Amino acid sequence: MIKFSRFKLNNGLRVVVHEDKSTPMAVVNVLYDVGSRDESPEKTGFAHLFEHLMFGGSANIPDFDVPIQMAGGENNAFTNNDVTNFYNLLPAKNIEVAFWLESDRMLSLNFDERVLETQRKVVLEEFKETCTDKPYGDVWHHLSGLVYKTHPYRWPTIGSVPQHIEEATMDDVKHFYSSYYAPNNAILVVAGNVNEAQARTLAEKWFGNIPAAKIPKRKLPEEQVQSEFRVKDTTADVPIDAFYMAFRMPGRLHEDYYTIDLISDILCSGSSSRLYRRLLRERELFSHIDCYITGNIDPGLLIIEGKPANGVELATAEAAVWEELQKMREEPLSEKELQKIKNKVESNLIFSESSVLNKAINLAFFEVLGDVGRINQEVDFYRKIQTTDIQRMAQSLLQRDNCSILYYRSKQKAEAAVVTETNYA
Repeated sequence: MIKFSRFKLNNGLRVVVHEDKSTPMAVVNVLYDVGSRDESPEKTGFAHLFEHLMFGGSANIPDFDVPIQMAGGENNAFTNNDVTNFYNLLPAKNIEVAFWLESDRMLSLNFDERVLETQRKVVLEEFKETCTDKPYGDVWHHLSGLVYKTHPYRWPTIGSVPQHIEEATMDDVKHFYSSYYAPNNAILVVAGNVNEAQARTLAEKWFGNIPAAKIPKRKLPEEQVQSEFRVKDTTADVPIDAFYMAFRMPGRLHEDYYTIDLISDILCSGSSSRLYRRLLRERELFSHIDCYITGNIDPGLLIIEGKPANGVELATAEAAVWEELQKMREEPLSEKELQKIKNKVESNLIFSESSVLNKAINLAFFEVLGDVGRINQEVDFYRKIQTTDIQRMAQSLLQRDNCSILYYRSKQKAEAAVVTETNYA
């Protein structure tokens, strides 16, 4: 059980406080309710760009790393489809340094052409390293657009094309900042060796005078129900063939979210999971196989990715996966198998809550979901799931007409096959 208190400042900033006297450390975490789903299709990658720009200095702080390091701490950030999150971990006695840092960049970020150009280059280089030059790095560029036709999940967080970041103007950047980086679009979590009175005093002191902004009303297009099997075939400079199967699933607050999460673990979480044990270890059809869910706030995906073993064709490997999915749909799960995976999930949840940093990030996320108290209900959500729930959702979810599949074919393998055929002829 994670104990917390919460309050809201007059400018709309939501504050959540978690006291943990067992650690000498404290976390100041600021989550902004903006992600890549809030971008324009013509200007993607801005949420991720801003993750970098927020470290480019502000009115009173030219370099964010120096003050936090001098205070004995560290800071970092992440961006995804739904949110942008900044965190600071430091000794509790120096916690005010983090309040100063976060409030200054919320109020008066440094809009400097040199900073924009520097961070633009950093983001473009990251795009190149993680998407263009890395084998399978552009998987989400292919898969997102295959699955989503109207919802902004159809482009990855880093952006659909580098040109959108290359062409970003200072006016574009200022507009994005003024639209989303405001106290009434943020959640402040203070966790660790602190108390509510201290957190309230510091929050009022450093954030209380920052004016609220007019936040754009989120009007995301609803994705239509998928009713056909979708396929995309691509040949790329990758070492071996691979495929990615994407099944549409409900969003984070749907009652079946946790059941589908268990299905993904039953299929492929650990050496005794079905796909790993039966297809990789026993039948030796794969060199790698995995199954996971995206965890999006809006309707997301269950993904099965596989790389066939040497000498195994993509079609053979894929057919074996479909056989296992059919068993999930037709054969009732045993109580023993279900309880085993529930125990594993529960232990993982407990382990994730052992870190004060993880607790702060999770509290912020559940607050943005609209009910921070759900953080203490997750174990019960999993415990209530029955074998009949697993089969019901497997029958609904793991259908061919709910699947989009991306094939990666190795260019080297294809060229080698052509040479072999020519020599044989």
